Amino acid sequence: MVTKNKETYQAFKNRIEREVMQHRVIVNNDYTKWFKESDLSFEDVKFFAKQFSVFSNLFLIAQLKKTINSLTLEEMRSSKEILANEIGVIFKPKTKESRDSIKKRSLNPEEEGDPALVSSEGTIEGGAFRFKAAHFEWLLAFGKPLGMGFNDMGKRRHGSSSALFFCDELSRIYGSENFNVGAGGSFAVEHWAAAGFWKELVQGLRKFKAEKCPDLPLAFFTWHDKVEDQHAAHTEEELQKLYFHKEFNENIFIKSANEMLDGVAAFWDGLNTERLERHSSHMAS
Repeated sequence: MVTKNKETYQAFKNRIEREVMQHRVIVNNDYTKWFKESDLSFEDVKFFAKQFSVFSNLFLIAQLKKTINSLTLEEMRSSKEILANEIGVIFKPKTKESRDSIKKRSLNPEEEGDPALVSSEGTIEGGAFRFKAAHFEWLLAFGKPLGMGFNDMGKRRHGSSSALFFCDELSRIYGSENFNVGAGGSFAVEHWAAAGFWKELVQGLRKFKAEKCPDLPLAFFTWHDKVEDQHAAHTEEELQKLYFHKEFNENIFIKSANEMLDGVAAFWDGLNTERLERHSSHMAS
């Protein structure tokens, strides 16, 4: 049995860099590269919004499973932070300066769930619940100027085969009962989310809003971009804690991380295939 120390930990980090962080969905996402630079049509953005809403809503199932399958109370609480925030519990900022800043921007209780106003960091402990702070409701607000309503978004029946494959892989891997499988899935999701795809989506949507849909609210996407920037700052500490856990198996972890990233890639590949087929059919007609 290998004794874990600083040298073996560094070797593990090097292995992650080689075997996980070079995954194509992290280093080269064809769809989001196209999205940020393209002249997006309403049809482009509506299809994207529908599939993204399916992922966002069904993610709740994977996050609940991750919470249930936690190894420790500390892990369960960390998972609950994400789950409760997803369904509408607003993060309570940890510093008085941040709390005062939020209060100044959200004097109207009706607006307290607006992602443009709520904090992107803090804790759900002592936080207020607002229906309008649920992430799915933010996506509903995004869909409204596109002509989409509650029954057009977020249900499994709205998902493409690739979107549903991604959601099912999230449930299987990220929400796994096996500690190492779930840890690998969680690492993969975290690093995919921090790799910059939110910024590429925001760039494309800002251009679309400015040119074609001025009422389109973008705060769902800009809020998540802020969150991921903050998460990225804590990854080293989390990875170290994970590696020295007594039940950690780096082979299972890396295998599961790559399977999760394959699921992520399937989602974006599906969006890319759909837009290429649709655009080619428009040109043919």
